Amino acid sequence: MKRRLIALLLATLASSPAWAAVDARDHDAFWLWSGVASQPVLDQARTLYVLQGQIFAPRRDRQRVEFIAQGMGVRRLPQQDLWIVYRAHTLRWPEAVYSQLLGQVSRWQQAGNAVTGVQIDFDARTRYLQEYVTFLKDLRQRLPARYKLSITGLMDWSSNADPQAIGQLQGVVDEVVVQTYQGRHSIPDYAAYLPRMSRLGLPFKVGLIQGGEWQAPEYLQSSPWFRGYVVFLQNRQSRD
Repeated sequence: MKRRLIALLLATLASSPAWAAVDARDHDAFWLWSGVASQPVLDQARTLYVLQGQIFAPRRDRQRVEFIAQGMGVRRLPQQDLWIVYRAHTLRWPEAVYSQLLGQVSRWQQAGNAVTGVQIDFDARTRYLQEYVTFLKDLRQRLPARYKLSITGLMDWSSNADPQAIGQLQGVVDEVVVQTYQGRHSIPDYAAYLPRMSRLGLPFKVGLIQGGEWQAPEYLQSSPWFRGYVVFLQNRQSRD
């Protein structure tokens, strides 16, 4: 009886999806957010997405939009690709915000960095995607031509987004980094959305959370639009 139970347990384990915690050492592209301590794994990084500010409307005055600088100060970094990241909570940017953003990007470039472009981290719900597209088109025109434009994306875009709105992103954004996590943990049903990401017709990367759950699906590598992974680094106490 005991042997039968052991055999049944082993069979169950063998048939269960094999996933492991995301080990940053297996990757070379990372988000480096404000308040996250440096880690040895950054020595192997080829690509960094570095937070430099947040744009939001204060609760006390929704008509006013503020730019709060965050993240490390401008310095010379050795990575081959450096993305300057901005977390946006509103799309109603006054001219002063654009000036601050472009000024920061220019300072990183002048410091001798290989600045690839700008990434906008904004949780655009599918029903408001057209508004986001309009915003991105305007931002693309403001960015110097040598800089690329990256955005983060929600997984439900692949199922619920208006195809016409998604199509307008072609030629505007250079990549979408699809977030498979929320907060500090992987989204449990991420596997249900990823098979449809290629339908977007846009180059995409998969964003993972350090220490989170991940099982790499076989079909991902065969997608002509898949460009790799980006790992969101977090402090050890957050992972534990």
